[in-house]
Amino acid sequence: MKNQIRRIAGVAIAALIVSCGSTGAIVSPPIENIDATPLKTTELTSVESENWKDYDLVRDTIPGMSVNRAYEEILKGKNGKTVIVGVIDSGIDVGHEDLDGVIWINEDEIPGNGKDDDNNGYVDDVHGWNFLGDIVKENYEYERIVRDKSKLPQDIVTKAQKEYDEKVAEAKQVTSRYQQILQQINAVDPILEKETGKKDYTKEDVAAIKSDEETVQNAKAFANYIYGLGVSSLDDARSELENLIETNNARLNGTALTTNYRADILKDDPYKWDTGIYGNNKYSGPDPEMKDARHGTHVAGIIAAERDNGMGINGVSNNARIMVLRAVPDGDEYDKDIAKAIRYAADNGAKVINGSFGKYHSTNPEWVWDAIKYAASKDVLFVNAAGNEALNTDETQVYPQDQELAGTEVADNFITVGALNFEYGSDMVANFSNYGKSSVDVFAPGVAIYSTVPNDNYEKLGGTSMAAPGVAGIAAVIRSYYPKLTAAQVKQVIMNSGLPTQARVKVGGEEVQSFQELSVSGKMANLYNALIMASKM
Repeated sequence: MKNQIRRIAGVAIAALIVSCGSTGAIVSPPIENIDATPLKTTELTSVESENWKDYDLVRDTIPGMSVNRAYEEILKGKNGKTVIVGVIDSGIDVGHEDLDGVIWINEDEIPGNGKDDDNNGYVDDVHGWNFLGDIVKENYEYERIVRDKSKLPQDIVTKAQKEYDEKVAEAKQVTSRYQQILQQINAVDPILEKETGKKDYTKEDVAAIKSDEETVQNAKAFANYIYGLGVSSLDDARSELENLIETNNARLNGTALTTNYRADILKDDPYKWDTGIYGNNKYSGPDPEMKDARHGTHVAGIIAAERDNGMGINGVSNNARIMVLRAVPDGDEYDKDIAKAIRYAADNGAKVINGSFGKYHSTNPEWVWDAIKYAASKDVLFVNAAGNEALNTDETQVYPQDQELAGTEVADNFITVGALNFEYGSDMVANFSNYGKSSVDVFAPGVAIYSTVPNDNYEKLGGTSMAAPGVAGIAAVIRSYYPKLTAAQVKQVIMNSGLPTQARVKVGGEEVQSFQELSVSGKMANLYNALIMASKM
C-alpha cells in the first residue's frame, strides 16, 4: 500500500469506558475533516478486499465503518452485554463454523420434544422460526396481485397490472439476449478452466492467463466483461441468467399467474391475519444443501460472525446473538410473514432487527407498519435495506418503509441504509443503491462484502442487503456497551455520528449529486464515532 497521509483533528488517545453500560465519556476525539483525506490510488489488496467494511477512511483511505479502530482504541479489554439481533431473511446455516457460537438459543424451549415449552405458540423454536415452511420459490408481489385481483382493492391491482404488462414486454425483448450470454459463458468456461488449471477459477486467475491464442484471448476478454458487471464468478453469472430466463419464461407462458406456492405448499391464506401458527423450525429452509440460506447466512456473518477465532471473518458485533427468522423467499416476501416475524422478534427479546429485503407493491402494508410500531413499544431498532434499483425512494414507494410516500414516519425506531462502494470519491455510492433525502437515513459499505455462506464457506456479495447488517452490527455494539440508550437514541447516534462529506458523487453510476442530498443524515455510518457519541449521552 502506498504511503498514506493521516489527517485528523487530534491524535487518538486511549479510550476510557468505566464499565459495561457506563455513562463515562470516551476521551478519544471523533473522526473529522474527512474531505482532507487523500484518494486511494492503489487497488485493494486481497486482505483489504475481504475486510474493507472494517477499515477507517482516515487511517486507510478506505471508506469502511472504522470497526477495527473501534475495537483497538475504544473496546479493547471491555465487556459488553449480550444483544439479540433478529435476522429476517432467507434462512441461516446455524451450524456454520463462524456462526455456530453466536446463534440465539431459546433457553425456555427444550429442543426436539415436540412441545411448546415456553407457551409462545411456536413448537421447538430453539433458534427462531421459519415462517415460509418448505417454500423456496415465490412469485413477485405484482404477479400475485394480478393473480388474486378479485380479492384485492382496485388501486393496488391497477398499479400491479401496469408493472406486470411492462415486465412481459421487457421479457420478450431481453430473454433471447440472456440466452446468448448464457451460451457464451458455457462456451468460454471450459477454455478458462483449462488455462487456469482450476474449476473454480477467480478473477485474478483469469487476469494471470498468458496466451496468444485468439480463442483464449476472446474468452479472457468476455470473462473480464462479466466481472466488470460486478459478478464475482462465471458460475454466479450463469446462475443469475438461468433464474432470469426461468422468470421471464414464466411471464411469457403465463405460469406466473397460475402458480400459488403459498396455497400449495404452506396451506396458509396470506390475506387473513388470524390463521394461527404456520411454518416450522427448519432454520435454513427445506434444501439439505442449504442453497436457499445463502443470503441470510451472509447477512448474519456481517453482523456477528465470531471475532478473532482464527477463521473466516469478523462480524461487526462481538456480543450479538442471531435470532433466525426465515420469511424471505426467492421472490417477494409476504406482508403477513414480515409482520409476524417482527412481532416474534420483539416478543422474544430481540433489541435489533435486520431487514435485508424489499418490494415495490404491498397488499397489507398496515400489518407491517403496526408491527414496526409494536417493535418500537418494545424498544427494538429495525435496520432496513434501502433497495437496489438506483431509485429516489422519496419519489417511489418501497416496502417495508416507516412512512408512506413523502409522509410522516410511523415510528422512530426504523433506520434505512443505502450502500457505499470501496472507492472513496465520486464513485463511493454503489451504482445500484437507492437513495432519498427523506426516506434513506445513512449509508454503509455494500459492495463486494466478504462474509459467511452455507457449509462453512465464504463469499463476496453486494447490495443494500449487505449495507443494512453493517449498521445492524453497529447498533448491536452500541446496545451492548450502552444498554440504557433507547432504540430511538441508538438510531440518532448512528445518524448523527456518521462521517459527512461535501463530495459530489455519481448516483446510479451516472448522475452527479451532492452526497449530502442522498439521505436524511448525509453521512456514512461509523462505529468509532458512534461509540464516542453514545458515551456522551
